Amino acid sequence: MMTADATFWDGIAEKYASRPLPNPDSTRKKLDIVRGLLRPADVLIDVGCGTGTIALELAPSANTIHGLDISGEMVRIAREKAQAQSVDNVEFHVGGALEGLQQFEEGSVDVISAFNILHLVPDRDEVLRRIYALLKPGGSFISSTACLGSSWVPYRTMITVMRWFGKAPDVVEIFGADELAAAIRETGFVNLEQPDVDAGKLVAFFVAHKPE
Repeated sequence: MMTADATFWDGIAEKYASRPLPNPDSTRKKLDIVRGLLRPADVLIDVGCGTGTIALELAPSANTIHGLDISGEMVRIAREKAQAQSVDNVEFHVGGALEGLQQFEEGSVDVISAFNILHLVPDRDEVLRRIYALLKPGGSFISSTACLGSSWVPYRTMITVMRWFGKAPDVVEIFGADELAAAIRETGFVNLEQPDVDAGKLVAFFVAHKPE
């Protein structure tokens, strides 16, 4: 079913795909950490994959990668990029985070990444619980999230105004890094780490694990 947010992301997909990464050095550091957690036989799910940049970058490090995104246009572009790059171990799926994760078997995934997505879902804690259920014992969860609640800037008001002009999606959740860390721990994840990846003050980068 098409949602307002799917329509929003569809509308900016081409522009999104043409933009360079805003912080390539930070992205490189994040991806190096993910690669360090992957083994050649592993299955990885990239939640909120956008136009597939991260999934395709990680493709050589895993056996199978699944990219999920609410935007059919984003996924179309991701599939075209995979074909152009002759990448055959990445499959892209259309669907919201929680809906998309329902198709996978519990305890079947080695690593799950969620880059720039947990603040864009209305059911963050449910998504975290589903991610936890899908991971194998000892599996790894990596998230990079805009935590706008960590700032004094009135982002709620700003985002409301941006929506009036069609410049922001319907769902943008405001919370701080401490709140997100607590939610990850409450889900059951252990050994939560926050490596320094030079992502900026408002981006929380976490690595956590499902107990063995």
